[in-house]
Amino acid sequence: MRFVTADKMREADRRCIEELGIPGAALMENAGRAVFREIQAGPVGVVCGKGNNGGDGFVVARLALLAEMDVRVVLLARRDDIHGDALTFLRVYERLGGHVIEANAPDAAATAVHGLSECAVLVDAILGTGVQGEPRGVARAAIENWPDLPAIAVDIPSGLNADTGDAPGPCIRATTTVTIQYPKRGFEAPGAAAYLGRLVVADIGIPDVCADDDAWAELTKGWA
Repeated sequence: MRFVTADKMREADRRCIEELGIPGAALMENAGRAVFREIQAGPVGVVCGKGNNGGDGFVVARLALLAEMDVRVVLLARRDDIHGDALTFLRVYERLGGHVIEANAPDAAATAVHGLSECAVLVDAILGTGVQGEPRGVARAAIENWPDLPAIAVDIPSGLNADTGDAPGPCIRATTTVTIQYPKRGFEAPGAAAYLGRLVVADIGIPDVCADDDAWAELTKGWA
């Protein structure tokens, strides 16, 4: 099994989208579908950050909505902070009748996340693999007030370092982690298992050549 660093994963994603031409929205859709497959019943609480991790969460919310589950989405940002593919999937969810609780301050985030305590399962779509150091601001407030419920982490539990497997501050303890395409280097650390729970590796359509520098160089040397 290939374990990758956060930088390697970022580069594989870039090669796939920018150089091969596979749309980022297609990868985000596949990621969200992989997470949704781990949900058995609602109500479903989805807590989204402002980046692509949050975009995966909006896909999960849409699929739960279409499955006629009770869905509650908390956005840890201002709506105007959402861009790109994440904004596309936020709009789709809302146009289908979905609602979002905007919690862009720590107190609001704490209240909104604590309010999900009646859900059957929570989806952690807050922070991705690129975050270093302790969670801060609204992300920290959300993690510290996370209800004691089954939780599915999108790619990585928020607060866990993808490269070291350390949790330098508050961190989600997931029941299941659906990691995207490859497990991350830090997952091999002995202490990471307590945060990861059951690990599911989701193939979202990134070709293996994108994560192999030698194979990538061979593939691209003949490109015009």
